[in-house]
Amino acid sequence: MQQNPIIGTLLHAVGGVSASTCYVPFQKVKQWNWNSYWLIQAAFAWFIFPLVIGYITVPDLWEVFAESPSEVIFNAFILGTIYGFGGMCFGYAIKEIGYSLTYTISIGISAILGTIVPLIMHGELVSKFYEPGGNIIYLGMFISLIGIALCGVSGYRKEKDLKALNIETGDQPSFNMKKGFMLTLIAGVLSAVFGISLEVGAPIAEIAGKHGAGYFEGNANLMLSTMGAFATNLVWFVVVGIKQKTLKEIVDVKGLGSKTIGTNFLMSILSGALWYGQFFFYNMAHVRMGDFKFASWVIHMSMLIFFSYILGILMKEWSQVSKRTYNTLLFALGILIISFLTMTYGSSMGTEAIGH
Repeated sequence: MQQNPIIGTLLHAVGGVSASTCYVPFQKVKQWNWNSYWLIQAAFAWFIFPLVIGYITVPDLWEVFAESPSEVIFNAFILGTIYGFGGMCFGYAIKEIGYSLTYTISIGISAILGTIVPLIMHGELVSKFYEPGGNIIYLGMFISLIGIALCGVSGYRKEKDLKALNIETGDQPSFNMKKGFMLTLIAGVLSAVFGISLEVGAPIAEIAGKHGAGYFEGNANLMLSTMGAFATNLVWFVVVGIKQKTLKEIVDVKGLGSKTIGTNFLMSILSGALWYGQFFFYNMAHVRMGDFKFASWVIHMSMLIFFSYILGILMKEWSQVSKRTYNTLLFALGILIISFLTMTYGSSMGTEAIGH
């Protein structure tokens, strides 16, 4: 397969757009509890879409799994189930502290751990630095972390600005930093576990490549990671739905009306499609990143944060903040753009060196 880090970075950007918009459709869901929406979107994001698209894009899919080491299959799936708790915490954190801080803190932690841990696992943390372009990649990663931190500062200032505005208008803000921060920490650590799950399942992708999957080889191991995540969420939200008596609303056509039920399902499925889309494009980008595939995770996570803030600007979520807060955000986004260009340049240097 042809290696092209520039195309790879662009595909990471498409994945970032998909990821940053995946929970927007929830705004159109009416008369459903959050748990009902989450269960349906999780079913499509982590089970139905990975299974269907994996079957379509990976030739001899079941033979690929039969040839794969059982311990690799088991470990990828188990790590996926652990990530499943992170996905739940992420969703709950959004309800407590909003999109800005949730995305920045959790995805920032994920970007660091999801990149560094696999390198340590393979004993390549130091050696990658000395490969052609490696030091440039590391510099780009460091710049990216600065950009992520500045996004966090702007997010914190935004919440502070809005809180002050609510006090002036007499509104009671729904904001719990202590609870939300703990949830985002858990979500960030466990989100990184998903990246590690994909890394552990990489031998399955290689086998899929030998069967002719080409750029879609990553869809094979992605299935295992996402199905693990779905297993966790299925158990949790079915139990919660039974306890809170919300499961019946999913099929309550008589009570809610066919139009409301149809719209809710459509929006939930769209959320699932967008979530799955981020890693569909992640896999297509990953195989094009040359000898610096390890940078894929931090590039992808940085793209996710970048486009989540761009989306926030387009949706006028930053219209009521102070000029200082808005300028901090613009500066942070500029730093992230510089980091993308730096990491792409470093990856290109490595690819050219291998080509010569």
